[in-house]
Amino acid sequence: MSLRTMFALRSLSRSALLRYTAVAQFHATSNCSGAKVAVVLSGCGVYDGTEIHEASAILVHLSRGGAEVQMFAPDVSQMHVIDHGKGQPVENESRNVLSESARIARGNITDLAKLNVSNHDAVIFPGGFGAAKNLSTFAIDGKDCKVNKEVERVLKDFHDSGKPIGLCCISPVLAAKVLPGVDVTVGHEEEEGGKWPYAGTTQAITALGAKHTVKEVTEAHVDKKNKVVTTPAFMCETKLHLIFDGIGAMVRDVLKLSGK
Repeated sequence: MSLRTMFALRSLSRSALLRYTAVAQFHATSNCSGAKVAVVLSGCGVYDGTEIHEASAILVHLSRGGAEVQMFAPDVSQMHVIDHGKGQPVENESRNVLSESARIARGNITDLAKLNVSNHDAVIFPGGFGAAKNLSTFAIDGKDCKVNKEVERVLKDFHDSGKPIGLCCISPVLAAKVLPGVDVTVGHEEEEGGKWPYAGTTQAITALGAKHTVKEVTEAHVDKKNKVVTTPAFMCETKLHLIFDGIGAMVRDVLKLSGK
């Protein structure tokens, strides 16, 4: 190898190292100055826990926004276990919401009872039937549902502290139940040939005394008074990237309201 070649390789390596260091410093600075966001999971899997695509979309957009994320879930048993291939309940099987949520969190999960509002700038709830089965009894009781006591505490703590709350898919019903008069969206109010199969949820929301605002799947709705941001997500039968776009809009509005 010639001296000229060695010098060129050495210069290239040094240049690459400097670029890597600059990028690393940028991301480290971004993360340190970003919002601290709690994400509350409800298990793992759309039919009996957290909708995984929604959770992933939230985490991706929070990462892009420079947020520092900590994931939580209640230490309770699931309502039931669903075989996701068959779409049917599994007999004589029980799973723990905290343990199942750890699958999404890659093990880095904390009991929801330990969530302290003073340590976070915002909180976000993904959807999935777990929000209606494990975080509340909405799937069974509708407007007469009960909300898990820790979920209720967290929602009230963030609301009382004037810190933003993000919810998507079915999880806005949690805010509708706990926060009187809140204004949320779960999409459209008619099924429209199956495009909005859960449109009936809007009736339960208004029956709870909350307001429902019609939005498209790519949009987020901001209740500025209550600092609650919602988006339809999988309440709509549509393409995955459109759902990711709507969740991105929700996350950006939550971060904006956090002031970080």
